[in-house]
Amino acid sequence: MQTNLRQKIAFLLLALVLAPLVAHAAASGVVNVNTATAEQLQLLPRVGPAVAARIVEQRKADGGRFNSIDDLMLVQGIGEKSLAALKPYLTLSGETTLKEKVKSPRSASTSHTTAKRSTATRTPATQKPGQLT
Repeated sequence: MQTNLRQKIAFLLLALVLAPLVAHAAASGVVNVNTATAEQLQLLPRVGPAVAARIVEQRKADGGRFNSIDDLMLVQGIGEKSLAALKPYLTLSGETTLKEKVKSPRSASTSHTTAKRSTATRTPATQKPGQLT
């Protein structure tokens, strides 16, 4: 009986570990930033219509192509963190093979920062205006 329980627990732990890997593998493919349409660019994580349009405009301004993936940092709205999330899905040549939207997982540090910020702005009901705590 205990062996059966241990097997079930081991299976559940394995499933929890492998689930994110399977989800990542489901969104496989790349987007060629030199030929992709704005609609294809929107399949990338953290890229909506506005950023996709700015990528296309920057590409046109650079003579119709990016020479490096890092050139995307010239696009307003793409910083180091965004570029790091995009890089696995980007290429400078070949065909665009990404067919469905890649969802960007929320990091624990982002939600922690938001929670910390929101609690810092609350004032206790017993605190008088201007009183320091």
